[in-house]
Amino acid sequence: MTTKSKPEDTRLKILNAAFKELHKHGYQGMRIDQVLKNTDLKKGALYYHFSSKQELGYAVLEEQIQKNMYKLWIEPLNNFTDPLEAIHSIFTDRDQWSKEFFNLGCPLNNLAQEMSPIDEGFRQRIEKIFQNWQAAISDALKKGQEQGIVDHSINTDDCACFILTSMEGALGMTKNHQNKEVFYSCGRELKRYLDTLRSKECITSGFNLPLDSTEAPIK
Repeated sequence: MTTKSKPEDTRLKILNAAFKELHKHGYQGMRIDQVLKNTDLKKGALYYHFSSKQELGYAVLEEQIQKNMYKLWIEPLNNFTDPLEAIHSIFTDRDQWSKEFFNLGCPLNNLAQEMSPIDEGFRQRIEKIFQNWQAAISDALKKGQEQGIVDHSINTDDCACFILTSMEGALGMTKNHQNKEVFYSCGRELKRYLDTLRSKECITSGFNLPLDSTEAPIK
């Protein structure tokens, strides 16, 4: 007896296949026929869940890329006492990423570069994701200020914007060079910048200074 797939399983199957196509070829290069081929589904199954390629693209952004971004970059900020250590560790702890992933680049940044100038729906959705990401970094820095770890004189929103653009820029350079060592090189410089955000009291007391003491050399 053949077991029928649940509608939600079919939808997720389409989203997973569409994400892979979009990450590799971009939204404009993503072909619906290839998504169908990779899922062994008919057009009717896809259009039952998504009325258009655009609706599918928005769903990939919101249900795949956004959720993964929160899981990888925002949620781990809560696992550290020291926000500066958190930001650096989250950025550099990417051993689980394949060479192909580094070479294809950040899916969110790829879409931002490709679609923001030509599709307002994509632009607004991407802007909201970036705003939430920046706000999460800023909030972590504010907590660091309250703990006496982060310098009280800094503007946390400005610093968060700079940190976020530095991380996304590093991923973009890595994609261009097709060499993940570029990513880790940027990580070392990010560490230097984060160290400048430490409060004098934190430096004097030697409180939680793992950025210099635990980083293994990049070979």
